[in-house]
Order: sequence, then C-alpha cells, then structure tokens
Amino acid sequence: MRTRLLSGNEAVALGAWEAGVAVGCGYPGTPSTEILEALSRRPEVYTEWSVNEKVALEVGVGASLAGGRALVTMKHVGVNVAADPLFTASYLGVRAGLVVVTADDPEMHSSQNEQDNRHYAIAAKLPMLEPSDSQEAREFTRLAFELSEAYDTPVFLRMTTRTSHSKSLVAPVPPGAPQPTEQPLARGFVRNPGKYVMIPGNARRRRRIVEDRMAALAEAAENHPANRIELTAEAGRASVGIITSGIPYSYVKEVAPEAAVLKLGLVHPLPRRMIEQFAASVETLYVVEELDPVIETQLRAWGIDCLGKDAFPAIGEFTPAIVAAGLGGTPAHPTKQAGFPVPARRPGLCAGCPHDHVFAELRRKQMIVAGDIGCYSLGVLPPYDAMDTLLDMGASLTMAQGMDVVAPPEQRGRIAAVIGDSTFAHSGITGLLNAVWNGRDGLYIVLDNGTTAMTGMQPNPMSGERLGRSDAPSVDYELLARAFGLPAANFGMVDAYDTAAISEAIDTLADRPGVRLLVVMGLCLIESTKLKKLDKLAGKKAARRQLLALHPIGASHE
Repeated sequence: MRTRLLSGNEAVALGAWEAGVAVGCGYPGTPSTEILEALSRRPEVYTEWSVNEKVALEVGVGASLAGGRALVTMKHVGVNVAADPLFTASYLGVRAGLVVVTADDPEMHSSQNEQDNRHYAIAAKLPMLEPSDSQEAREFTRLAFELSEAYDTPVFLRMTTRTSHSKSLVAPVPPGAPQPTEQPLARGFVRNPGKYVMIPGNARRRRRIVEDRMAALAEAAENHPANRIELTAEAGRASVGIITSGIPYSYVKEVAPEAAVLKLGLVHPLPRRMIEQFAASVETLYVVEELDPVIETQLRAWGIDCLGKDAFPAIGEFTPAIVAAGLGGTPAHPTKQAGFPVPARRPGLCAGCPHDHVFAELRRKQMIVAGDIGCYSLGVLPPYDAMDTLLDMGASLTMAQGMDVVAPPEQRGRIAAVIGDSTFAHSGITGLLNAVWNGRDGLYIVLDNGTTAMTGMQPNPMSGERLGRSDAPSVDYELLARAFGLPAANFGMVDAYDTAAISEAIDTLADRPGVRLLVVMGLCLIESTKLKKLDKLAGKKAARRQLLALHPIGASHE
C-alpha cells in the first residue's frame, strides 16, 4: 500500500479490513456514515445497514460470538438507541473482536444534541480509544480489535466530526507488521451459557469479571502504545504541561509546539501512574478536551491540580484559536476573515422537494405537528413553519400520542405526526403499534422519498434495496396497516406530486377519529439523479406507481 490521503472514516474502514473484520453493520448518521460505505467496497466483508443501532449492535455481538470480528458504527445519539444491549454486552464479552464506533458531533453540525460519549465507556465499563487523525484512526481500529480479544470485551472507538471528515496522510503498513487476514479465529459458535446467557445468577458472576477486567486494563493503559509523553522542554521541570486527546491534540501541537504533552489515545481507563508522573514534572498542568471535563474530573479526583474548563469552553467544537486562548497565547497562523459580508444561508428542503406541499397543507389546517429526524425536520423553517416538536428518531408518533392523552377537546382532532420512511422503519413502526393498541387518536404521515436522504442516500427497509444497491423486499405499508388492525377508511397512499390528492387526503383523514396512517410517496430528487445514472430510475418509478394505484384512501383491504 502506498501513502494515501484518507478521511478518518475511510481510515477506520481500512483499519478494520486490515484487522480481518468479517462483519460491518450500523445505521447511517453523520458523521459516521462513510465508514460502512467505504467498508462495503471490500467484497470479502459482509456489510449491512441495519434497521437501527440497537439491531446493528446485536448483529455485531452475534457475529463476534460466532467467531467473526465485527465493526458496528453509529453517530453519538445512536449509542443511546444501542445502550440496552451495550451494557450487557460488556458482561458477555466477546469471542472474536467487537469494535463499536461512536461518532460524536461537537458543535452539533448535524445533530439534535451535543453529548460526550466518553461517559458511555465509563458507565458501561468498556475501554475507549480516541484517534487524533486518519493515521491513528487506522492504527487504533486495529489496536481496538486486538484489545477486544486480549481482554474479552467490546471496545469503543470514539471519532468526532472533525476526525471523521478531515483528511490526512495514512502511511503504508511497516515491514513486519501483521498483514490483512481473512479470519483471525476459527469460525463457529462455542456453547458457553454461563458466559453468554445473562440470567441473574450468571450476570452476578460476570459482574465481578468485568471489574477484574477493568483493573487489568487500567494497568495495561500505563504502557499502551496509544498513550505517549512528548517532552520537548529541556531536562528538568517544564513550565507548562498539557494532557490532551483526540482532535484537540492536533491543535495543541499547532499552537504550543514547545509544550510538554501527554497524548492519550486510550481515554478509558486512564493511566494513573503515567499521569501522576507527568503532572509532577510540570509547573502548570492543562487538560485540553472537547465537551465535558471527563479527564479533568478524574485528575481532580486523584488530587492532581490542573486547569481545564476554567480555561477552555465545555460547549462547542474547539479550534486552534480557542486552544491558544485557553493556554494564554495566540495562534501562530490566525484564521483570515473575509473582507466582505457573507450572506447567511439557511438550511431548507431542496427546491422542488416532492413533500413540501404536505407541510403547506398542515399549516393550512392549523395542525399541531410532532416532527422527526431527517430532511423533514426542516419543515420547522420558513416558508413552511409547520412543525412544533422534534426530539429523537421515531418520537413524532409517540409524542403525538402523549399530546392526545392530555390535550383539550378543541386540540385533540388537530394533532399530527410527520416522519420519513427510514425513520419509520428505525423506530416509528413500534409507535404506530402503540397508538393502535392503546386506542389513541392522531393523523400519522409517512413521507416516503425512497431513500435515507439526509445522510447521503442510503437504502432502508422501505426502499427495496440493501447496502450496495442490491434488490431487497420492500415493506408494504398497506399490509402493515392491515396487520395492525387499522380500518381501511383510515389508511391511504398518495403521490407526492399530486397536490390535489394530498390536500384531499389530509382534509379527509384529519376529520376522522382513531389512528389514521397516510403515506405520501415521492422519490427524492437527488436519489432520482443517482438512480438515473445507474439505469434504475424507470424501474423504481414504475414500482412506486403500482403501489399508489393499489392503495387509494379508503380502499378495501380484501
């Protein structure tokens, strides 16, 4: 392999392939999406977009126990969805290596919150590696698989938006280093119910093993290759020392090249003796970390005096200027400012989006609209101004149900939920089932654009394709509604380009009692362009027209 310029996400995929990964799975979400897309180009690796992050992690755990190294990818909020199996997977351990990528999003470039998932590593008692550039993203992915198998544990790899999407050089594998291998372990599940079946009796035994494992990992952290001290000061006590990790390390090296640095790549568990020795060697100790004071808090608990969040912000993404200011200096190469005003560019639905008329009609009807994640969150902005809540994947349907329970009579008939097709598959179907089961009242609208548009046109269970664009079954909305027991009069599918039909459908269904499901089908404009290049557009359009012809509003289920 020659030296290459790769994004952090591409480097993770390369490292996983070099480690002999057998399975890659996840749910698309910026900034993690490109990892699986890059890995899917390796035909010897099984890759899939899973229905949601919980499912992806469970697939990864199963692959690991059957002897195949597994890489599971998701953005930071996806770990919330996967948290249920995550905490118990820590007890099960692994057979083949299991690496879980969490891609955090400081500054919330494309997310609804700004959480620091280092807390998950601490809470779930799992080791976590955090690279600073693409070279380390590749190296740490390989190290993560080795760490996973050496200590019988899933391992977190924490990326951030900047490390995921920035490009830097990745060098060839040095001579003598382990080369890519088809499969490090013999395939096959080895029965071990005491380890893999977490009934309380087994879980109590495994709980002690988890603590012993973390103690061993803490000892190993003292000499782990991901942690290193860079002393550039003369012999003796340095005036300034900096403990840092991730992308802030790159900024530290840029703005304070002469400082003594303890660079942490294994950010949980922390190497206590290494940190104490480093702290004792400097006069003033800074901790430079994005978001929460995770490292700083641990240092203070150990009685180590340091400057952290009293010098650096706990909100938003760092820049070299922010790091320089926190260290009491100025960046060597300040960012140049534009010499002319740059007009603000609002996000918004694409011009000509087939689903924009739905928002116009909901506003006309003065509906209370619970929104959801994806392109259609943009319905809150002008000119639509037609969305009232946004929480998480799938919450539109369930929040609308909560509103229906307590809303006064004059509002109960005006509650609607809007959700995209991929989000509906991710976590909206269970919300629909809950509404029918509990006899709620609401108009639930699925805006089906034939793809997972906001994260880059990935397929989903409604689109009739899999990762790699191979053909797959597509969920039939009408059969789903029938299975849930919806009356025929409360279900309909309309063409997103037929504005008159949309208006009529919303008028008709908004005034009916009970759960109403409206599917508005209109192929995403960007997806249409891609399908045209692949010579698949005509077939996809024909299939969608056929579905629309079969399921008008009020059609019999017979």
